[in-house]
Amino acid sequence: MTETVKRRHLYRDLRYATARAGTSGLALVERGAILTEGGAILFAGKESDLPADMARGADTVKLDGRFVTPSLIDCHTHLVFGGNRAREFELRLAGASYEEIARSGGGIVSTVNATRAMSVDALVETALPRLDHLLAEGVSTIEIKSGYGLSIEAECDMLRAARALERIRPVRVVTTYLGAHATPADYSGRSDDYISEVVLPGLDQAHAEGLVDAVDGFCEGIAFSPQQIARVFDRARSLGLPVKLHAEQLSNLGGAELAASYQALSADHLEYLDQGGVDAMARSGTVAVLLPGSFYTLNEKQTPPVHLLRQAGVPIAIATDCNPGTSPLTSLLLAMNMSATLFGLTVDECIAGVTSEAARALGLGARTGTIVSGQSADLAVWDIESLAELVYRIGFNPLHARIFKGEWIPR
Repeated sequence: MTETVKRRHLYRDLRYATARAGTSGLALVERGAILTEGGAILFAGKESDLPADMARGADTVKLDGRFVTPSLIDCHTHLVFGGNRAREFELRLAGASYEEIARSGGGIVSTVNATRAMSVDALVETALPRLDHLLAEGVSTIEIKSGYGLSIEAECDMLRAARALERIRPVRVVTTYLGAHATPADYSGRSDDYISEVVLPGLDQAHAEGLVDAVDGFCEGIAFSPQQIARVFDRARSLGLPVKLHAEQLSNLGGAELAASYQALSADHLEYLDQGGVDAMARSGTVAVLLPGSFYTLNEKQTPPVHLLRQAGVPIAIATDCNPGTSPLTSLLLAMNMSATLFGLTVDECIAGVTSEAARALGLGARTGTIVSGQSADLAVWDIESLAELVYRIGFNPLHARIFKGEWIPR
């Protein structure tokens, strides 16, 4: 049998920036070269340091001094859903709060009927334009949550749709089971029963079908208590699945500390995070995922305590939180700008937040998110003069091309 030859691709005459272990900020390499083979990075460094025999016979692409970063990672999305909530946007403009809308039958529950009514194929079809917009900005890895089905079969259908997206687009999809997102109308006042009868058996089924990579929950006064979330996390632990948590978005229920006690990959939102939560996350290595799209859409005033996270050395990631109600955002570039403008992150923090730290928030830090030998060849090529342009510009996409698992994909 003839062995398949793995083609080598040499990208040269470029500048690249990436996070490096043991350093703060980003490492910038001028006059660089990146050699890939079989979808993985074989060499990354100064072109002058590339051994001639290593590059011999490689297909060569000259990038004319363009900037290269790891391809972007959107580590928190609700990309698969039915319908929209434009009417709630109008209500918020008229003064209604997120809690008021949710308690009156709007919010998460209002998306459930539209989602339940759709087939897996229909869910895929409606999600594709949102996914394509993210891919066009250099995204190659995306997390997609369930959470709008709120029944065993509908939750699994959302995850089936998410898996299908990975088969029809050049993208890596990480699926997250979010059955504990809201209590459906038929379980009103019986949240514990909903956990017992839907969330836990739904997780078992999703896991048995290979549909779930991680488990999430919404720990908030309008959602689930820490005690209820702990039941879900206990089941996740028994199945060998990592956890993450929507925590401290509207109030402080100690969700971040709970998540950290389970060695959570991430705790997300965090506007009301306190020092105890920060310290717990620092001890556990839990990543803080900031979601400026929902902060902006809800016109919130209390920002996440970025200074405390920095002081404690908690990794900070950024995501779109793409969802129909509180963050109808499909631009990770805009999320970076919002994180700088609204939350005070630096350019380096923003770029690391959608590459290396986002990979860590998904448990993929050893696989993607940096430009080092052995990582997947997931790269973004930009028409920019400085890295600051990726954070500074608003409504402008400077992507030249992306490379996913070694495959060149022009914009």
